[in-house]
Amino acid sequence: MTPRASAPFLPTRGTLLEDHDVLLLDLDGVVYVGPDAVPHAPEALRAAAEAGHRLGYITNNASRSPSTVAAHLRDLDVPAADEDVVNSAQAAADHLARELPAGSRVLLVGTTGLREALTDVGLRPTEDRHEAVAVVQGFSPDLGWQQLAEATHAVRSGLPWVATNLDATVPTPGGPAPGNGLLVDLVARAAGRGPDVVCGKPERALFDAAVARLGAARALVVGDRLDTDLQGARTAGLDGLLVLTGVTGVRELLAAEPHERPTHVGHDLRSLQDAHPGVDVVAGDVAGDVAGDGEVTATCRDAVVRVAGGRCAVAADAAGPDGLDVLRAAAAAVWAVADAGNALTGEALTGAVTAVEPTVGVPDGPGARSVG
Repeated sequence: MTPRASAPFLPTRGTLLEDHDVLLLDLDGVVYVGPDAVPHAPEALRAAAEAGHRLGYITNNASRSPSTVAAHLRDLDVPAADEDVVNSAQAAADHLARELPAGSRVLLVGTTGLREALTDVGLRPTEDRHEAVAVVQGFSPDLGWQQLAEATHAVRSGLPWVATNLDATVPTPGGPAPGNGLLVDLVARAAGRGPDVVCGKPERALFDAAVARLGAARALVVGDRLDTDLQGARTAGLDGLLVLTGVTGVRELLAAEPHERPTHVGHDLRSLQDAHPGVDVVAGDVAGDVAGDGEVTATCRDAVVRVAGGRCAVAADAAGPDGLDVLRAAAAAVWAVADAGNALTGEALTGAVTAVEPTVGVPDGPGARSVG
């Protein structure tokens, strides 16, 4: 697979489920937040499994073992076997196992999930830097100063340092909270250097492993973060569905960089059962070309958005069956002018968000989401 080039939203041939055989799902912010399921997620995933789709759960969270994660999913009435869970702790342990002799001691900066991953590949986790030959750091909500200090001393001594991921935040019921990336940054600042290897999303190792494990021919990545889930999808050459149930909102989507833009967007996992539209982008008389002054018009079904002179205006606010057509058109228009060197920033970006947000709706009721 090769990285997917940036493009506006892609139309599906049928529904997203009909177009793909395997779903590679992020967990936090997509399937659950903390102990609770995201609304509509269990029903949507049961329907996908009953329709014959394989479900893979791809997470950067290295604090829990795959069996614990799968048990949590089953408690939420989400179909999941232990082998369906692929996490960044496994990717980090696999990397270290390729680099180190069997039985090597590795300084563990993390918790149970990372400890089990190291043990499973024949390495010996330790909390004593003096006997370690490498350092591995993964997220733990209980990580304290003593562990971070031990990691800093080990890293400063020159030991190889592997981080499971660099997520700045993790979603919680109260909102985003510090993630592994910020804890890694603390060690990096104190030690004077960054990790040698990062194994989690957006690196493609997790996606490649999941595609191989699940035998996917047409996998769809589903996530709530642009800089991990959707960037990883593009890096791995896969379609990516952004759901708006986690950290990414209208502003973040409009400001997305080319390498992290989704190919589809939906409110939640119910959008798997929708057919998704494409977007036509026109500048002047040439489709897809952006005028030097940043003028562009984007159309998604009956929704029309124009960007000109650094301003974004909704010309036709037909939100569409799932309430997101204006958002799709606005994102495509704003991306087009950004790619031509006229990115909206500051007040201009805020104005675009203000114009688009009132059009974003979540239709409910029988047939309300039917797009076909």
